[in-house]
Amino acid sequence: MRAIGQDTLGGPEVLKIVEIDRPQPGPSEVLVRVHAAGVNPTDWWHRASGGLLNPGQPIPLGWDVSGVVEEVGLGVTMYRPGDEVFGMPRLPEPAGAYAEFMTSPARHLARKPAGLPHVEAAALPIAALTAWQSLVDTADVRPGQRVLVHAAAGGVGHLAVQIAKARGGYVIGTASGPKHAFVRGLGADEVIDYTRTDFVTAAQDIDVVLDTIGGDYGPRSLKTLRPGGIVVSLASPAEAPLAAIAERQGLRAGFTIVEPDNGGLKEIAALIEAGELRVEVETVLPLEQASKAHELGESGRTKGKIVLSVAA
Repeated sequence: MRAIGQDTLGGPEVLKIVEIDRPQPGPSEVLVRVHAAGVNPTDWWHRASGGLLNPGQPIPLGWDVSGVVEEVGLGVTMYRPGDEVFGMPRLPEPAGAYAEFMTSPARHLARKPAGLPHVEAAALPIAALTAWQSLVDTADVRPGQRVLVHAAAGGVGHLAVQIAKARGGYVIGTASGPKHAFVRGLGADEVIDYTRTDFVTAAQDIDVVLDTIGGDYGPRSLKTLRPGGIVVSLASPAEAPLAAIAERQGLRAGFTIVEPDNGGLKEIAALIEAGELRVEVETVLPLEQASKAHELGESGRTKGKIVLSVAA
């Protein structure tokens, strides 16, 4: 079968089409015929570094997947061949979604939302689960709370805006001026142009901040919180001094890493089917152009998601 491989760590140019054996599902696993694979920052980080578990060595890339169950392994009762599924298998372990077939633990997937194209479904899992686990499982956003989403037009950000709105939050997003109409169209109540305005002065009495950027955004975001508020960081682990400062002020600061989540995927699918969540796919490229997809993603200028189309 065709897959994307690499002989060495490096830039997007190291990615190439290779022919490898089709994997076989083990106990509690399914074999998925991949229709589309999402492209995410974790992909190009693993391409360049090998990741946390495999530092210094190339691994099969790709975690976001949407496709059709081809075979089921021993003990699988959730799915049958022909079922349409989507998910984010195995992360942070290698999964290999940049291929015509991949295996996955059955419970790392969920049934694809009815009527949603595979390209859009493949754009959802990592970004939507990141937003869901941050805003719902960690921050427990409730109706009426004020939620500040940084990089609100980005892959995680644009889904976080909608999830926070679906939870009844008052949502403020940061984005450059040209992306304000897009963010407002997602349901944001306010949008701050971070290139012209300091969000610390523009957003106050915030209950929950989702920091997708890192750097000084965490310490600055603490200044926007009301007592009891929380900064959830995705970009880097919250430093001990920041957490200590937050605690002394009656605030919270934490770091979260997305993990496979069948229950979360089902909640996301329900929001899609209810019309409360949509994913923005800016670019679709064939599997052979994985290197170009990484170049676009690393440019930092994309809106929404990039997806590789694998099967017709």
